[in-house]
Amino acid sequence: MRRLLPLLALLLFAAACTAVPPAPDGRPPSSRTPDGTPATRWQPRPGLAWQWQLSGRLDPSVDVPVYDIDGFDHPAATVADLHRRGRKVVCYVSTGAWEDFRPDAARFPESVLGKGNGWPGERWLDIRRTDLLEPLMAARLDMCRTKGFDAVEPDNMDGYTNPTGFPLTAADQLRYNRLIARLAHDRGLSVALKNDLDQIPQLVADFDFAINEQCAEYDECDRLTPFVKAGKAVFHVEYELAPSAFCPRSRELGLSSMRKRYDLGAWRRAC
Repeated sequence: MRRLLPLLALLLFAAACTAVPPAPDGRPPSSRTPDGTPATRWQPRPGLAWQWQLSGRLDPSVDVPVYDIDGFDHPAATVADLHRRGRKVVCYVSTGAWEDFRPDAARFPESVLGKGNGWPGERWLDIRRTDLLEPLMAARLDMCRTKGFDAVEPDNMDGYTNPTGFPLTAADQLRYNRLIARLAHDRGLSVALKNDLDQIPQLVADFDFAINEQCAEYDECDRLTPFVKAGKAVFHVEYELAPSAFCPRSRELGLSSMRKRYDLGAWRRAC
C-alpha cells in the first residue's frame, strides 16, 4: 500500500494544477455549460426569506438570501452586486401583459393586445399567438440570462381567468405557461409560477417555485401546498392584512411570507 502513496500524491498535485477556477458568480465550473451559463438551475427551498422590490431606489442591504427585482430597470452590475452580497436574484418580467413603457413595446403587434389589466399602460396579451409571442418572450429571458439573474418571475400568468378581450381557455393558459417555463429552463433560469392557483396541480412539476399575492386574504394558501411538498419555495406577500393575521398559518404551511405595500418599494414586514 505504501508504494502507492507517491503515485497518489502526484495525481492529486496534477489535478490541483489543472483545476479550473470558480466562475465569478461562485458556481463551480462543473455546473456551467461551454458558453458560461449555469448547467444546473437554482432550486429555492421552502422557508427562504426574500425581498421583492419593483419600484423606487433599490435597497440592497436587506439581509435575505433572495431578491426579486425588475429585469428591465436594473443593469448587470446591480445583479452582480447582489451576488457579491450573497443573494440569489430573480428577474421580474411581464409575460402575459403588454406594457407601453418597456423598450420593446413597439415590437408587439396590435393584434395580440387586448383589454387593460387594471394597471396604467398595460394590456392583456393573446397568449394563443405563441407564433408571435414566443420570440418576444425569448428575447426578454435572454436579457435576464445576460444580466446574470438566477431565476425569472413571469407575471400575468392567469389571463384566462380575467376579461382579456380574447376567448382564452384553461388549456391555452397551460400551454403558454409551460412554454414560458421551457424558455426559462433552456436558458438555465429557474422559473416561478405567479399566482394561477387553479392550475398548480398541473404545473407544479414544470415550475421551480411559486410567487403568490394575497392567498391569506382570500383563504387560499392551502392550495400552494403542492409546491412545498415538492421541496419548492413559495414566496408570498399580503398587502391588506397585518403580519399577525397571516404569519402563524404561513409558518405552518412553510411559506416565505411578508407584508408589502402595493407599490412594492423597499418597505417590508416579514414573518
